[in-house]
Amino acid sequence: MSSTIEVVNPATGALIAAYEGWGAERVEVAVERAHAASRAWALVPAAERALRVAGLARTLREHGDQLASLAVAEMGKPIGEAAGEVEKSAVTADFYARHGAGILADEHVAIDGADAWVAYEPAGLVLAVMPWNFPVWQVMRFAIPSLVAGNGVLLKHAANVTGSALALQDLFVAAGFPEHLVTALVLAEPDVPQTTARLIEDDRIAAVTLTGSNRAGAAVGSAAGRAAKKSVLELGGSDAFVVLDDADIEAAAAAAVKARFTNSGQSCVCAKRFIVDASIADAFTAAFVAGVEALRAGDPRDPDTQVGPLARDDLRAAIQRQVEESVIAGARLLTGGERLPGSGYFYQPTVLADTGPGMPAFDEETFGPLAAIAVAHGDEDAVRLANSSPYGLGLSVWTADTGRGVALARRITSGAAFVNAVVASDPRLPFGGTKRSGYGRELAAAGIREFTNTRTYWVGH
Repeated sequence: MSSTIEVVNPATGALIAAYEGWGAERVEVAVERAHAASRAWALVPAAERALRVAGLARTLREHGDQLASLAVAEMGKPIGEAAGEVEKSAVTADFYARHGAGILADEHVAIDGADAWVAYEPAGLVLAVMPWNFPVWQVMRFAIPSLVAGNGVLLKHAANVTGSALALQDLFVAAGFPEHLVTALVLAEPDVPQTTARLIEDDRIAAVTLTGSNRAGAAVGSAAGRAAKKSVLELGGSDAFVVLDDADIEAAAAAAVKARFTNSGQSCVCAKRFIVDASIADAFTAAFVAGVEALRAGDPRDPDTQVGPLARDDLRAAIQRQVEESVIAGARLLTGGERLPGSGYFYQPTVLADTGPGMPAFDEETFGPLAAIAVAHGDEDAVRLANSSPYGLGLSVWTADTGRGVALARRITSGAAFVNAVVASDPRLPFGGTKRSGYGRELAAAGIREFTNTRTYWVGH
């Protein structure tokens, strides 16, 4: 039974649009068309597939204003960041247009008495379960390399960005891709778990990727395991931002504000736990709080806005709970800690001090404008605190001695380690997590090969 999807503007609380969720029959038609399109696409040479992606980059830039405005309206992203998300997608398309076919080229292996090589061949139709926080980039990060690899995409986007999902589907067609090769499923939330599980079991689905919560990842990963299908999971994060005693305090504090409050704090790779050496903790905290209090929160359509609303009111309630429970457990509230007045889902940029293991702001993923500062007594203690998390996505270390920073980073478990830089994804480098932050990689050569059949050929003389 289908039900209605209501998309609400989080900056105002007003209804933007309503969509009728698809029933089983319409989903079946969509899957059959997508499967047929993916089979035909797999026969297209990799060089031609890469050429289409070059056209996608141009189309993304041509439709950039429309896509950015949709992201602002549907999930409250500040307009400057929304435009940046579209451009990053175009840059990624440029990268795979240039390098995708080469990465997928046959790799010959020298073996006496035989011609042998490794081929990277299309997997088929891939189900992609995507989140709302980067409505364009999250989809493109997976879809661009997967399409160059010769696969089809069956997209289950988050319900609150349904308009963005449908716009992206149309965008691929406008860029010259075959109809139905990228298909957006319109599913109401009550129908998602059952429909997703059924699709993973379907023989026409070759693999599944999910970016989202640990709960959703556990469901998708277990279903993929039962079906013996490849899965890639990019899940939650509670990234450590480690500031050592010799760091440039002002530079680290300025970077920390950016690292935490980008996308209003609603990112898996936002720095969340700020682990600062005791000798500089007071100076760093003062500079950090000053930077946070200078942030401009407000209408995400305003180019001067730096912090928009949270995407949903339940997310704001979760941040409020984490603040209150952490304060009860001994954290100190330095700034923020309250909902902003008005009809939208705004929350003050917030900083807690004296946090550590056992507090929600330190132990849990905080998906909003909340930063937790913890004091470390030396490098050994910084490593202990950084590793005191079930997550392992990104890590940022700040120090005047880069060798020291790299050595310390090697002792902390994460999917990426940045020294004197804010954690970010780049199409030239693999992206993904460890521990409860998931498994598998996106982007670079690893990302395009994740959903291919790595096939061995041996031809005897």
